[in-house]
This record gives sequence, structure tokens and C-alpha cells, in this order.
Amino acid sequence: MQFHRDGFRPGDPRIADRPLPTDVDVLVVGSGPAGLTLAAQLSVFPELRVALAEAKPGPMQLGQADGIACRTVEMFEAFGFARDVMDEAYWVNEVVFWKPDPDDPRRIRRNDRILDVEPGLSEMPHLILNQARIHDRFLEFMANSQSRLEPHYGRRLVDLEWGDDGPVTARFDTGEAVRAGVVVGCDGARSQVRRSLGYELVGDAANQAWGVMDVLAVTDFPDIRYKAVIHSADEGNLLVIPREGGHLVRLYIELDELAADQRVADTSLGLDDLIATAGRILAPFELDVKEVAWWSIYEIGQRLCDRFDGAPDPDGVPRVFIAGDACHTHSPKAGQGMNVSVRDAFNLGWKLAAVLRGEAGPDLLHTYGAERRAVAQELIDFDRRLAAMFSAPPKTSPDDPDGVDPADFQAYFQQQGRFTAGVATRYEPSTITAAGPAQELATGFEVGTRFHSAPVLRVADGRPLHLGHVARADGRWRLYAFADPDRAGLERLCAAAPLGVDLRAILQGSHHDIELGDLPAALRPATGRLGLIDYEKVFVADPAGPDVFDLRGVDRERGAAVLVRPDQHVAGVWPLDAVAEIAAFLDGFGYSSSNGAA
Repeated sequence: MQFHRDGFRPGDPRIADRPLPTDVDVLVVGSGPAGLTLAAQLSVFPELRVALAEAKPGPMQLGQADGIACRTVEMFEAFGFARDVMDEAYWVNEVVFWKPDPDDPRRIRRNDRILDVEPGLSEMPHLILNQARIHDRFLEFMANSQSRLEPHYGRRLVDLEWGDDGPVTARFDTGEAVRAGVVVGCDGARSQVRRSLGYELVGDAANQAWGVMDVLAVTDFPDIRYKAVIHSADEGNLLVIPREGGHLVRLYIELDELAADQRVADTSLGLDDLIATAGRILAPFELDVKEVAWWSIYEIGQRLCDRFDGAPDPDGVPRVFIAGDACHTHSPKAGQGMNVSVRDAFNLGWKLAAVLRGEAGPDLLHTYGAERRAVAQELIDFDRRLAAMFSAPPKTSPDDPDGVDPADFQAYFQQQGRFTAGVATRYEPSTITAAGPAQELATGFEVGTRFHSAPVLRVADGRPLHLGHVARADGRWRLYAFADPDRAGLERLCAAAPLGVDLRAILQGSHHDIELGDLPAALRPATGRLGLIDYEKVFVADPAGPDVFDLRGVDRERGAAVLVRPDQHVAGVWPLDAVAEIAAFLDGFGYSSSNGAA
């Protein structure tokens, strides 16, 4: 077998290499969580020419960012693989806090335990699963899409070149060049796309070394299968994260403080140091490490890019974007890396598709940087404080200026639960987020936040399900009409609902008392080539409870129209008869109903 004829190519030589296309609508650089989320979103539109280039020789086998927040699982549901992930993952149910024993500070003792996620925050759990398995799900989704999209591995971006008009040219170390209407850099903290824009990550210098290892171990530490936060008196701090499979556990271990100009690479720290330090922190319990699946030593630092997009003209429509670690880096303690990256891409994907398909004006693309940079700044601020509290020693006295009271750390951890679960994000008013014209009609669907799902019953077949789960990652706007008692307002809304918007109705009363044939035609539309009836547009409150009207504060007398963006954030709440106002809002960012997905 002969290969490497045209230069070295990593990977299996038996697999024929597919050349990169020379012209595309969107080039995604990097196949980490952000790149795969974005590519998967775009893959549902076969008319879009999309390429995904990855520098590594093949798919990820072992991932490092393995915490999956509740909000991320909600997004996985939109891609249809949330259940598969939940079946395989470890579920984080409770967090246990340990601190020095007052009677013998050389030992640790259990201090308290709390629920990891407050009740009612999400219908989805907080999970732990190898990041590579998440990648596998996205790759499967892309391969099964109409586009049959697959990454091009072994392509390292060299530079970008663009003129005042026309596409951006991306050049790779293979000698290939791709002309792309849009380039998105999802290529990590050392992003070449970001460098090509002339942007830098700016932030704090790292001053603390931490180690992390995934181990198979025998121990008498009683909470080894709980998420556990451990503060020792003199040996440092430790975070225990159980992993999927029933035996594997991840340990985050505080190591040495670094000098101002020192990096981890300058030290002699190694795996033996991690194991020994973990053992000392866990005293008096024993830790017998049988096998180490993966380990690393890293520096804590928080860095952020000033801009998330670029254009030849600073005031022009962006043609290059960055997402995920390419625009923000932070410590892994709160498990936000993969989660925030996925949300970056979920925000950007539908906007790119809408503009490229002619469904919205190009100015829509400006909202990506405005929305996501604000979120990234929140993350940096949160992570800076959490990392400082985690690295600080326990207070030796109330006047100790350097220590932290473990009770204060626990309170902050609990306080920030909504943020770490990923549900605290609230986009500010803009062309795609209304200023809340009638928020009082549905107080539980706060404008700018993600659409908080609730249990309902489908009228056509009596099936209980979650209302938010009807939304797929298909780029569609959705209008949820919560009906008034006599349905007069619902009738008016259905008579003039914007075309291209996925209209759903939630009625009051029992599904046994509702005849679908008596409802407006907009709620039983013809679909597909054969004009078959779509029976899945109408719901009622689940009689098994809780009632969606009560749970989400919907006005029973007036009803409400809740408009939801394709990334599942609430765009606005209006009265049922405010059809003209809803249409005007959509027109405000150039939405074209004639081009809306059918």
C-alpha cells in the first residue's frame, strides 16, 4: 500500500480523503462543541453549502469538558438525542460539602449537602459524560441530515484573506483554499481565525496551578459517587466529579500557587503529585488509584475577546465570527466550557441560516456579538470569583483576610445555581427581543430568557409530553397561543397569524371536550406533498399536573401569545389579538414570511 504521495496525511490511509470544496456559503473551522453544534444546525438546510474543517486527524476519542448543564440537555432535545445522552451519562443529583474537622483540623468531615439543581428549574438533569460521546451524537445527526455533512479532518487553517467585496478566502496547510461567504472560527483558545482578525484574548494572568485526573480507584471516602467539594485545612482543596459507568471519577486538585511570571510548563509537577496531593486532602480516608484514564495540569485564568465578529468595514455586516473557546476561556470548575460554547453556536446558527436563505435581513448578524459577548462577560466575572473562592484556604479566624469560610463558598455556589444550570441567560431588548409589551400575561415566560418548558397533553391522541420538546433545531420561529376561555382571541390570532411561524395552541379544559374539526384551520394545517393534516398543533394542560397556565403564570381570562426565537429564547409576549404588533416586530429585522420554513 502506497500513500503520502502528495504529502503526509494523518488518519486511516484506507479511507479516501475528500477534498475541501472550493466554494461554500459557510466554512466552520474546528469541530469541538461549538463547531459541531453550528454545523449540525446548518446541516438541516440542504440548499446551504457548508464545510467543516478540523485540524486533528479524526474525531475526538476522549474529551475533557464533560459537564452538561440542564440548559444544554434542553438544546440536545431539539436535535433529538437528549434521551440517548441521559441514558449513558452520570446524573448529578446532590452536592456534598466537606471542611476541616474542628476537633482535628488534619481530618475532613462532611458539613452539608444540597440539591445540585433547584426543583422546577428544568425538566432536564445536570449530567456528566465524555465529551467525545456528545461529539458522536452531533456527527450522527449531521450524517443523517439531508446535507449528509461530514468534517474534513487534517486541515489546519493558515490564514484568511478578504477584500472589500465578495467571499473570504481560507487557506489551509494542505494547500487547499476555500472561498466562503461566511467563516466561523470554532477553533479553540489558540484560534487561527481570531488571529487572522487581529483579535486577542485579554484577561487575568494565571497564578494558580490545578490538576485534573480521571481515575479508577478504591477508596473508603463515603461520597465518592456524589459531586463533592472538599476544603482541607493545610493540603488544599478538591472537587470530586463522578463519571458515567459507575466506577470512573474525576478529581480536580489544587496544586501550587504560581509566581507572577511562572507557567505550569516551568514546573516539575506530574501525575504522581496529583495522586499524592489528592490523598493528603482526603485524609483520613484512603485513595488507592488503580488506573488513570486521563490527566492534565493547567493554570487558572479568565480571558475574553473584545469582539466576536469581523467585517472588512468595521460598520459593515459581519462575515467572520468566532465562538466558544476562541472568544472566552476560564477555569473548568463550574463545568461551563462546553455548555457556553454550545449556546454560542445555537445563537449564531439560526441567524446565519435565516440571512443566507433570505428569511431575514443581514443586520440580524450583528445581534450575535451583542448578545453572546454580554453572556461571556457574565461568565468571566462569575468564574473569577468562584475560582478565587475555591483556591482560597479555609478561614482560620473571622479576621483572616486571605481565607474563605466554607459556608460562604457553599452559599455562593447555591446562589449561582441558575447560572451554572445555564438558564439564567436573559438577552436584552433588541430587534429580535421585544421590551416585554405584555409580560404580565405570562409572567413565567420572561422575555429574553429561554422558553421554560412545561408538561401538557396533546389533544389529538391524549399523549402527555413537554411543550418545549416540540421545537426542533430547524430555524423556525414559534408562536405559542395560550387560549382564552371562549377562544375568541385565539380565533382572531389564527385568522391572521404570520406565515412561516410555527403556530401551536394550548387550550383550557379537558381534551375530551375538544373536537379538532371545530378549531381554526391554522391549527390543523395541510402538510407535505399529499396535503395530509398535521394533528400535533393543539394541547391542553396535563390533568396529571402541574397545570401549565398556573405553572407559568398565564392569564386565564385573557390568554397570551408567546413568540419564541429559533434558539428557544422568548422574543415577546402579546395579547392574543395583537397580530399586527407581532407582524410589525417580525418585520423589524426583515423577516420574510414568504420564505419561512413550511
